Amino acid sequence: MHLSTPQVQSALRVARAARAHVRCLATPSSSRSSFSQTLADGPSLDDFIADRVPERVVLGNKTAPRLPSYLKTTIPKGASFAKIKKDLRGLNLHTVCEEARCPNIGDCWGGKEGMSEAEGKKAATATIMLMGDTCTRGCRFCSVKTSRTPPPLDPHEPENTAEAISRWGLGYIVLTSVDRDDLADGGAHHFAETIMKIKQKAPQILVEALTGDFAGNLEHVGLVAKSGLDVYAHNIETVEALTPFVRDRRAKFRQSLQVLEHAKKSGVRVTKTSMMLGVGENEDQIMDALRELRKSDVDVVTFGQYMRPTKRHMKVDRYVEPAEFDRWKQVAEDMGFLYVASGPLVRSSYKAGEFYIENVLRGKSTERRTKTLVADQALETETNVQS
Repeated sequence: MHLSTPQVQSALRVARAARAHVRCLATPSSSRSSFSQTLADGPSLDDFIADRVPERVVLGNKTAPRLPSYLKTTIPKGASFAKIKKDLRGLNLHTVCEEARCPNIGDCWGGKEGMSEAEGKKAATATIMLMGDTCTRGCRFCSVKTSRTPPPLDPHEPENTAEAISRWGLGYIVLTSVDRDDLADGGAHHFAETIMKIKQKAPQILVEALTGDFAGNLEHVGLVAKSGLDVYAHNIETVEALTPFVRDRRAKFRQSLQVLEHAKKSGVRVTKTSMMLGVGENEDQIMDALRELRKSDVDVVTFGQYMRPTKRHMKVDRYVEPAEFDRWKQVAEDMGFLYVASGPLVRSSYKAGEFYIENVLRGKSTERRTKTLVADQALETETNVQS
């Protein structure tokens, strides 16, 4: 059989193409040789025996900032922690402490050292998450799952939550929720109803509400603010310039300021917000944010280090040193904030029970009693002079 010249050329091209895609066993692997070279250049068995090895072997991404030692926490433990965790399972309550994998869960649930179990529970803090575990927004720092259409609200949740908390025995409870832009009122009525039922069943419990911005609807903000809570919290999260890059596009810095300002005008005793550091902010931007918060009559501010929940979330720009957190605490206190919590592991509700019961709420009560006493003495003096 004779092949024409074009057929021969075509057959040769096919053969060459086939050979190009076939790797013969004798072909050396570049990656294998590279690994072998690295292995050969490394410490030998004799080096290990003689203890002539590098002090530290760095694995993974060497360019990203490494987690400092002061951000590493111990495994949660203690009688109060174990009891609260057991109670949560029995009461079917969900906490943001667990959902967001908070590093302070051991501290907050453990109460104070040296206390009995009952005293520890009274000093402990837990943040209960209302309205489900699915948010309608997608902030770049948050690990809570998101959806445009979360499941409907549980109409029995306010009653069940209030009953469970009243039997739980905590002295301070923080209520928060996912954003529910799918609801006409953003869940404001549901939130307010839960607070009112808790106060009916256990008026001695101090209640903090950490809310969303209700899409800027101040009527809904006022509804929650007038429900009987003790602290109204709403987080600005970061400085104004970085808000579009850190928070969901529907969350705005000025809108958050309006929420906090309206809550105070609605009669709330204490308003509170929180900022993350380490997302790319600078000192001037932080100072501007603090000035705006004071203009809105915010009482309490907390500073904490941003910690990347997963690789799908925004990267950490830098790890802020504890000394810098101390400096911002002093700056904020000098500006007139009623209370400041600042540290690498501080979160919005970090040890809220201990910090705010002792330093803010009881302080405000003392201040009111002092003013009343002074007014009574002035009235008595005036009466004596007239007589």
